[in-house]
Amino acid sequence: MTFIQSSLEEHLITEEPFYLPVGDEIEIGVATYERKLPLLLKGPTGCGKTRFMQFLAWRLGRPLITVSCHDDLSTSDLVGRYLVKGDETIWVDGPLTRAVRAGGICYLDEIVEARKDTTVVIHPLADDRRELPIDKLGQLLIAPQQFMLGVSYNPGYQSVLKDLKTSTRQRFVSLSFSYPEESLEARIVAEEAGIDLDLARRLVRLATMSRGLRESGLPEGASTRLLINAGLLIKSGITTRTACMVGVVESLTDDPDLLGSLVEMVDAVF
Repeated sequence: MTFIQSSLEEHLITEEPFYLPVGDEIEIGVATYERKLPLLLKGPTGCGKTRFMQFLAWRLGRPLITVSCHDDLSTSDLVGRYLVKGDETIWVDGPLTRAVRAGGICYLDEIVEARKDTTVVIHPLADDRRELPIDKLGQLLIAPQQFMLGVSYNPGYQSVLKDLKTSTRQRFVSLSFSYPEESLEARIVAEEAGIDLDLARRLVRLATMSRGLRESGLPEGASTRLLINAGLLIKSGITTRTACMVGVVESLTDDPDLLGSLVEMVDAVF
């Protein structure tokens, strides 16, 4: 039997990611790591949660493994599994096990989208035990000082059936994220998309208006990520109106009435 365990050197972030703090989240993230506590990020789609984890990993000098959770994600996907290769049985560590063994940061993005059994496996890692049982190998890994567990989810988008249990939530230090205030968000969009600040301000104004449509049935308004996408399209020579349509409006809804309202917002801003 062969065991496949790769290093995490390729997951080291060597260049500082662009990140503008909106509060004391960086200090809290560092303190959480130093005290060997797990971290929960809450906030809407595209507001900077993943970028924050990238910046934190760079700041701490630790490799970062990000797992985008989905309905079919199982415990085996995180911990590892046996694979048959020819006439040989091979054990391959999953991303969570790799991070524990190497003392890296494992970030489970949108954790509530994963199957329920994945929550069970992170419980002993997320309390003072800091243990990862690998039942198929008969092993119990103790996480080293350098290991950190981070998870995220969008509380405004989840149904009752897709929410974090209290027994899970209370294991974490929790940071709430939202979209930055307009002047800061404009700086972020301008920097990330490589556009001038005035154009970035107008894109942010469009996003702010769209976020007011939640009471009219729009699940979420335009995220900072969508604004950056639109900015990148404009930077590439796409007209501003077209970039807003394909980069923002069409990504938000298919509802004819809401589309009409968003188009009016684009025309009003640009």
